[in-house]
Amino acid sequence: MRQIELAYGHGSFSFGFDEQCVEVLSNPTPSETPLSDVEIGAALDAPFDSPPIEEMVNASDSVLLVVSDATRLTASAQILNLLVRRLVQNAIPPSNIAVIFATGIHRPVTAQESAGLLTPFISQRLRTINHDAYDPANLSLVGTTRRGTPVELNRVLQEFSCVIITGGIGFHYFAGFTGGRKSICPGLASAQTIQATHMLALDLELGGRRSGVGTGLLKGNLVHEECDEIAAMINPAFSINSRVDERGRAVKIYAGHWRTAHRAGCDDYLSRNSVGITSKRRVVIASCGGWPYDINLIQAHKALDMAAHACETGGTIILLAECAEGLGRNDFLKWFANKSSGELEARLREEYEVNGQTAWALLNKSESFNVHLISALRQEDVKRMGMTPAASLEEALAGADLSEGGYILLRGASVLPIIVGENGRNLINVDLHQWPQ
Repeated sequence: MRQIELAYGHGSFSFGFDEQCVEVLSNPTPSETPLSDVEIGAALDAPFDSPPIEEMVNASDSVLLVVSDATRLTASAQILNLLVRRLVQNAIPPSNIAVIFATGIHRPVTAQESAGLLTPFISQRLRTINHDAYDPANLSLVGTTRRGTPVELNRVLQEFSCVIITGGIGFHYFAGFTGGRKSICPGLASAQTIQATHMLALDLELGGRRSGVGTGLLKGNLVHEECDEIAAMINPAFSINSRVDERGRAVKIYAGHWRTAHRAGCDDYLSRNSVGITSKRRVVIASCGGWPYDINLIQAHKALDMAAHACETGGTIILLAECAEGLGRNDFLKWFANKSSGELEARLREEYEVNGQTAWALLNKSESFNVHLISALRQEDVKRMGMTPAASLEEALAGADLSEGGYILLRGASVLPIIVGENGRNLINVDLHQWPQ
C-alpha cells in the first residue's frame, strides 16, 4: 500500500492505494533543482534570438514590466528582483520603471499579493498598475487583426519605450499553452477583445470545440494565432518565461525574443509534462496541486480538463479543489440555467461570454463523467453545475471500484495524458510539436 498527499488549498488529503491497480501520472523526467540567482542570470545572458537585455535598453528608456497575477505561480519575485537590478545597473532610474499586472478579466491584485509577486522591496519602490479590462478610460484601440478582431489594449503599453513581458509556461485547455503572447492578450486586453479571441475556441457553425484548438496545440490553433498577432502589435522588447516546480520555484528560464523563447519553452514543457497511457481508466483522482491552482472553480477546471484525457466516458473523476475564493465570478452560475451543454452552446451563439465557454466546458465533462468535487463550495451550487459534492475522498470513492484500475494526477493541470500504442506512438490525430511560422 502506497501513501501520498494530495494538495488541497494550503493543506492536503492523505490517500493510500494499491499500486497494482492505481497509477500516479506524473512528470516522467527527473525532478529538477530550483535555479539560483546566478543560474537565472546566466539564462538572461544567453537569450533566445535576442541580444541580452542590457543591449536592448538604455538610460533614456522607460520600461514597463508585465507580470502575471496571483492565480498562477511563475517565480516572479525572484525573476523581477534580478531583472530590476539589471535595469537599474544599466542606468535606468526606478522612477522610469513600472509594473503592470496582466489580470485579463480576473480581479485586481491585492497589496499583499503584489508584495508576494514582486517582493516587498520592489512593490514599495516601483509604480504598480492593475489592468482593468472593463474600464474604457484605460484602454486604447491599437488596430484590427486579419480576422477582423478590434484590438483594445491597456493604453499604458504605449506610454513606455520598452515593454518586457514575464510569465510562466504551462498547459492551457484551448490556448495550447500559457505564457508568452498571453501576457498581452488576454492579459492586458479589453473584455471585448478577450471575448473575440476566446470565442474562436468554439466552432459556432458545426458545434463543439473548433478543430486545432486544445491542450498543447499551437499550429492551427486559432485562439493562439489571434493572440500571437495581437502581441506582435506591441512587439515586446524582451520576454522572460519560467517553468516552475510544485512549489512555484523556477527550474528553467526561457528568455529572449517574445515569440522564439516562448516556443522553445512550450516544446520543452510538452516533452517533459506529457505522459503516455495505453488506455483510459474508470476512475481518475485529480488534485489541482493546491493553492493557487484551486483558488476558484474557474481555475480548478483546468485540472478537471486534464483528468478527462485519462478517464473512460461514463467513468468517475474525483477533483480536489478547495475554491477558497468561490467560483471565480459572482455570475458564473447563471450559465447553468441551461440543462445541457447543447442548450448552453446555443445560448453562447447569441450571447457569448468568456466564462460562459468555461461553463460549457465544465458542463460537457459533468455530462460525460461522474464528477465528484471535494471543495469548500456550497453543495447546492456544486449540484447545479452537474457535479456531486463530497466532503472526503472516502465519500467520493464510495461508489467507485479502484480494483478495475485508476489514475492519480498530483498537479492536475501540469500533466497531459496522451494515448499511445504498444510501440509508444502517439495515437491522437494531432501534431503536438509543430509551431506556426
